Amino acid sequence: MTKVQNKASIGALLLDAGKINLNDAELVIALQKKENIRFGDAAKKLGLVTDDDIQKVISKQFNFEFLTVNEKDFDPELIAAYNPFSPQVEALRALRGQLMLRWSSETNKTLVLVSPNRNEGRSTLAANLAIIFSQLGERTLLIDADLQQPRQHTLFKLKDVNDDSDKDNRDYGLSDILVGRADLTIIRRIHGFKDLSILQAGTVPPNPVELISKGLKDCLKQLETQFDIILIDSPAAEQSTCAQIIASNCNGVLLVARQNETRLNDLLRLKTVLQDTGCQCVGVALTDFLNVKTATLSG
Repeated sequence: MTKVQNKASIGALLLDAGKINLNDAELVIALQKKENIRFGDAAKKLGLVTDDDIQKVISKQFNFEFLTVNEKDFDPELIAAYNPFSPQVEALRALRGQLMLRWSSETNKTLVLVSPNRNEGRSTLAANLAIIFSQLGERTLLIDADLQQPRQHTLFKLKDVNDDSDKDNRDYGLSDILVGRADLTIIRRIHGFKDLSILQAGTVPPNPVELISKGLKDCLKQLETQFDIILIDSPAAEQSTCAQIIASNCNGVLLVARQNETRLNDLLRLKTVLQDTGCQCVGVALTDFLNVKTATLSG
C-alpha cells in the first residue's frame, strides 16, 4: 500500500511547482473563504491552474509519481507515465500484482522479458512495467540487454549512446560495463520517478553473445544488492541465443506475445527451450502494443 508521506498542502505544492505565485495564492485563499470551497477548486475557478495541475500535486501528496500530458520527457508509448488511470495501465497493475504475489521475493528479483520475434511489444511492456513497479515504491532497475537493437534509450529519450558526433561525452551502458570500460555508476536515475533507474544498452558491440555469457551473472549479483526489482529487456529469441543466456542468469522469465501476430507454435517452442535450460517461465503477457490484454502466470 502507498504510504502518505508528503503532508504539504495543495497550495504549497502548487507554489513549489511554479503553477501559482504568492499574489495568486492570496486571491485563491480569498475566493476559497468566500465560497467555502477547496483551494484547488478556487484556483481552477480563477483560471490559474488546470485539472492536470491539481492531479499532479495530489499525486505528490500520496507519493504517486506520473507526468502530465504537457511534459514531453518520455515517448508517448510510456502510458504508465502519462495516463496512469487508464484501463491499459490497470491491466499493467494487474500483471504487477500477480508478479508481486506469485513470483517476487527476497530471492527473486531479476525478471527478463522475452518474445519469440521482434515487434511484439516486449520493450514497451518492459518500460511501462518498470514505471509502475517504481510507483509502488520499489527500487526498480530497467536493463536494456538488447545490445544490437536497443530501444529503452529512445523510449525514455536518453541520449543516443552511439552518436559519433559526441564521442567524448557519450553515455555508456551495459555493454561497456561488461567489457570493463565503465562501472555501475553509469546507471541513470529517471527524472520524475525517484525509484526508477535505467541501465541502457551502451555501445553496440560486435560480440554481444560473448559479452553476455562472460559477465552478466556477476553484474546482476551486484545489482541485486541495490534494487528490489530488476527488469531486463532482452533481444527477440529469433535473433540470437542472447535471450536464452540472459534468461539462464535470471530468477524468472516473462514471455511476451502479440495478439493476432505471435504464432502459438513459436511461443510454445520458446517456452520449451527456456525450460530445458532450467529457466523459470512465470507466465505469458499478451499485448496489443500499448495494451496488455491478458497475463497468465504459472502457479
